Amino acid sequence: MLTVSNVSLLFSDRKLFDNVNITFTPGNCYGVIGANGAGKSTFLKILSGEIQATTGDVFLDPHERLSVLSQNHYGFEEYDVLETVIMGNKRLYDIMKEKDALYAKEDFSEEDGVRAGELEGEFAELNGWEAESDASILLQGLGITEDLHNKKMAELIEPQKVKVLLAQALFGQPDVLLLDEPTNGLDKASIDWLSDFLLDFPNTVIVVSHDRHFLNVVCTHMADVDFGKIQLYVGNYDFWLKSSQLAAKLAADANAKKEEKIKELQDFIARFSANASKSKQATSRKKMLEKITLDDIQPSSRKYPFVGFTIDREIGNDLLIVENLSKTIDGEKVLDNISFTLSKDDKVAFLSRKDITTTTLFKILTGEMEADSGTFKWGVTTSRAYLPKDTTEEFSSNLSILEWLRQYAPQEESDNTFLRSFLGRMLFSGEDVMKEVNVLSGGEKVRCMLSKMMLSKSNVLILDDPTNHLDLESITALNDGMIAFKGSLLFTSHDYEFINTIANRIIEVSPNGVVDRLSTTYEEYLSDDAVQARVNALYE
Repeated sequence: MLTVSNVSLLFSDRKLFDNVNITFTPGNCYGVIGANGAGKSTFLKILSGEIQATTGDVFLDPHERLSVLSQNHYGFEEYDVLETVIMGNKRLYDIMKEKDALYAKEDFSEEDGVRAGELEGEFAELNGWEAESDASILLQGLGITEDLHNKKMAELIEPQKVKVLLAQALFGQPDVLLLDEPTNGLDKASIDWLSDFLLDFPNTVIVVSHDRHFLNVVCTHMADVDFGKIQLYVGNYDFWLKSSQLAAKLAADANAKKEEKIKELQDFIARFSANASKSKQATSRKKMLEKITLDDIQPSSRKYPFVGFTIDREIGNDLLIVENLSKTIDGEKVLDNISFTLSKDDKVAFLSRKDITTTTLFKILTGEMEADSGTFKWGVTTSRAYLPKDTTEEFSSNLSILEWLRQYAPQEESDNTFLRSFLGRMLFSGEDVMKEVNVLSGGEKVRCMLSKMMLSKSNVLILDDPTNHLDLESITALNDGMIAFKGSLLFTSHDYEFINTIANRIIEVSPNGVVDRLSTTYEEYLSDDAVQARVNALYE
């Protein structure tokens, strides 16, 4: 059990946390949510002891162990992969090193023998004899094959390092597990494996993530960081979001009787619980949801940007024809004879195991890069707007947000009143619009780019990993805006919920060709064994 008592954190210019009191209990998974800059990752650092709170205390039983997902991907370069995982249990690792040093001594004394006996006893208590096999099981579950286990971390590519560090955090059944963005850099299979692991994990998990699907699957509670306070709510992310919306609706309905409001809440909980899985956590969560009263749900003060794309004209019959596109970068074949044809109303998620593949394809289709061979042709009625993954060049000037956006506004929408109102809906209010674009955060840049795209009224939107840098509120708003969009979409994403709710077509792109699935959801695409066999064959 981890207890937070009267914790406050003060910076010179603001108070990040103010008298936070929470108890995190075993058997539960807590998703820490809040707007960008609210202090989610900072809160985890306070829990781990990496940051000292200004006031208050964090209590963990001295016999319990807390484990943290390391964010330093290059901090273990000189160690073997298997050893790096076992280092997740520091006491066990220290015992192993001390044992090795004792047994390596040429002048092994009686005193050394006594000490070795003590170490062997503690080693056995900590399941030391199973350490290597346990570490190996975790690594293989995350897709790190046995042939890599004895390699140095320096020999691994970054996505593999990320998986090893995740295995390190999970190793040895910690009593409290702190995970900051654990799905970043993970493929879908690894995310599914991690979700299953956490669903069966008997101890306390506290996680920060922008992956809504992951939060919905694993979390029993939401810890909402807002205005310096942290409030616990029973349920996963979707339950928190929809119950806060229901609370706002019920609060606004002054004429409804309390009995009617209670009935509406009960109906909402029943609908929400109907599709729960049979896992321990889902069953536990269902029981907790059934005990919720009207006082337990609260309207959220969170602000959502308005993302709504309109089009100037409809697309004709022809959208895009791509024939035999090839591209080699730095001696590596990125695209090889790629062909496909898109039609109006297509909302296509482009997937690849290497991001450079889809990014290169989008750069070619938007004229930012030339193909080595092959052709593509856009329909004459199409107008296109592009959100690249790297927006650095777009924001290299010292223009204010207001002046930057004015460059892209039609004449009739270029006055200060209109643009300030428009930017206000994208959460740039008051003097925020005078901030220079070259100092904006990643999330602010994406909101500016979305504003530019909305003003263009293009009927084809091309977005390369648009949820990168966005907070959950902005992701939700963009998700809804893309669902409602009446034109065509070409996009990439690593967000399961985003792809599954928007795309009506999936194209997997590899250096060896494509797998193209029409009229399918992402969930159907992933669960089709025949299709996945074809996808795997692309990468062999």
